[in-house]
Amino acid sequence: MSAATPAAGRERMPALYLSHGAPPLADDPVWPGQLADWAAALPRPKAILVVSAHWEEAPLALGAVETVPLVYDFWGFPEHYYQVRYPAPGAPALAESVRKLLRAPGTPVQDVPDRGLDHGAYVPLVEMYPDADIPVLQVSMPTLDPVRLMEIGRRLAPLRDEGVLIVGSGFFTHNLAALRHTGPGVPAWSAEFDDWGRRALADRDWDALLDFSAKAPAGRYAHPRTEHFAPLFVTMGAADAGGGLDAHESVIDGFWMGLAKRSVQFG
Repeated sequence: MSAATPAAGRERMPALYLSHGAPPLADDPVWPGQLADWAAALPRPKAILVVSAHWEEAPLALGAVETVPLVYDFWGFPEHYYQVRYPAPGAPALAESVRKLLRAPGTPVQDVPDRGLDHGAYVPLVEMYPDADIPVLQVSMPTLDPVRLMEIGRRLAPLRDEGVLIVGSGFFTHNLAALRHTGPGVPAWSAEFDDWGRRALADRDWDALLDFSAKAPAGRYAHPRTEHFAPLFVTMGAADAGGGLDAHESVIDGFWMGLAKRSVQFG
């Protein structure tokens, strides 16, 4: 894909895949600081576009663009996690740009104006941009197919030259059911998949990542359902311009409650 020219005076934004954690992430002694430091090292975004593991809807849907509520899409947590607020401005101009970039024959786009930010979006953003002063738009994943998601990311890539930070929010390993049957520490399936993913990224083996369910050790165990890995492919597509896909680094690694929190910056 040919690279566009960034707007005058504006630096091309990277594209991020981050492991978003759960509401108790805010109480972790290390991870919130890692997210805050990451954000501080980035150019300040004009707006943020988030694709979260927790919103699957087809056709691709755009969430709230005026007042942006939160979706407390979790159950059984202490009450204070339901009191978190993140009053970010809406992003109607970004929404219109997304519509223009994605609307094409066979690619319908819909609006869901009352759909707010789920925890895959706001939990990390609270730590990264706590002032909630950057417009945010969340869009749905219309499919879990890696190739199709990467193509959606490619179509969104021009937004990076307009100061938009594109964020795919998932979890590098995610099998909560299996965690209930393992002891303390990091399960072998989580460690093995994370190591495989680290090496695949380092080797720029994009084909292996696209076929991770078959190619990765414990791939189907680390992701019995693939929605938490899928946002990576939107990010990869958005980075696939001007060499951004090859220029990447794992900014955060390690494990949280047995799950790999590897988070990657492209471009």
